[in-house]
Amino acid sequence: MLRSIFIIFFFQLMGEAIKKIFEIRIPGPVIGLILLLITLILLKRIKTKSVSNLKKEVADTSTYILRYLSFLFVPIGVGVVMHFSYLENNLSKVLFIVFISTILTIGITAFLMDRMNKIINKNDRKR
Repeated sequence: MLRSIFIIFFFQLMGEAIKKIFEIRIPGPVIGLILLLITLILLKRIKTKSVSNLKKEVADTSTYILRYLSFLFVPIGVGVVMHFSYLENNLSKVLFIVFISTILTIGITAFLMDRMNKIINKNDRKR
């Protein structure tokens, strides 16, 4: 578990470094997750026992960390309360953005699930 936590944090650190170096507006952890995803996709082609164990470890650790995801939102909630006056002044804009992003998220998720189901069904028919 320690090795997989190190890997996850290493990719987060790489994302933060890329963000700072290239002055990208995307959060560093998001860049790190994209890099980790790309790495895991590339490692999919390597069929050794050590790589399989490492991927399983990272997946298990990620699942374990996700159990406590709600605790990570506490500092964000405190930050929102500290800037409540700013939120009050821009309430209509914030609500509009939340509404649009929710609709987009639902739509994109439905589209991707539909595409994935078609691909899975097509592969099942070939077997």
